Amino acid sequence: MRRLLLCCAASVTLYVTAFACVLDRPLSLGALRTRIEAGLARGTAIRGSKLVILAGSNGPYSHRCEIIEPLLGRPCVNAGIAVGVGLDYLFTRWKPLLHPGDIVYLPLEEAQYSRPRATAELGPDAAIMLRHDRTTLWMMPTRRQIAALFASDLRGAVMSVIETALEDGGFQDPRAAATGSFNVWGDHVGHTAILGAGNRAALSVAKPFHPSAAQIRAGYGSVLITDFLAWASAHNVMVVGGLPTGFADSPIPGSSLDAIRAIYRDHNTSFLELPNRSRYPRDAFFDTPDHLNEATQILHSIAVGLALARLRPHITDRRSARFR
Repeated sequence: MRRLLLCCAASVTLYVTAFACVLDRPLSLGALRTRIEAGLARGTAIRGSKLVILAGSNGPYSHRCEIIEPLLGRPCVNAGIAVGVGLDYLFTRWKPLLHPGDIVYLPLEEAQYSRPRATAELGPDAAIMLRHDRTTLWMMPTRRQIAALFASDLRGAVMSVIETALEDGGFQDPRAAATGSFNVWGDHVGHTAILGAGNRAALSVAKPFHPSAAQIRAGYGSVLITDFLAWASAHNVMVVGGLPTGFADSPIPGSSLDAIRAIYRDHNTSFLELPNRSRYPRDAFFDTPDHLNEATQILHSIAVGLALARLRPHITDRRSARFR
């Protein structure tokens, strides 16, 4: 029995050491980490009040800080990454860079509200923290730390070997040519309608996921958002909730929309709704129901920028009321 326990302990130690210190995924997870760090670096460099957009890939694909920044009259960082990246990780990384007077816009995808805790704790950020960002990992709850230790599997090990070999061999990532790239604001650019023409057939039959009101209210994502709103209020950081972009023929159900609104309303937080509720025809999208093509991204960003500019005095009034 003692020998068996020692063997088990040795195997666990080898597993954790391999994923924490040796194996890496420089192409897939590396791309996410690069974008996260680029957004944080831009946020660090900004002096004075700023706007930060936090969301999944709907953030960079459907919103453009390059357009919103001059309309709002303050620097903007598009820090949206991917739905799979944990909101607790993003909030933890950004909190030290958010100061009184900053605005955080949250056009979060519906799935980010309803994600269960287990799913949220095993996202790509778990592997990123274990391999490259243990400072943030130690700041997480114990359960999150344990999850990070065991978030990888055999497939991850195989992909690590393949990706590392490709990178060492000078592999040229084809994604920029196929889907576009990112600018200094963190916006996705170059995802034109012509480049996305091959996705039209798939988009025409795509069925977006709409969680129920009960799933949104019970979701672990909603808990994380609620905690962040409380933190922001205590630190005089202004938050504006918003809606993700989506198909006009597949609107968010009314009860689900009410559940999303309630999260912000219950914390005296502004909620931005455009007249079209951020819904567009299917031919306005690039490759998924969350990603507008570049031309519509620009139009949507103009609408969001103008709406945030109109909303700004009301945000300031709420801020003043809290400190009277």
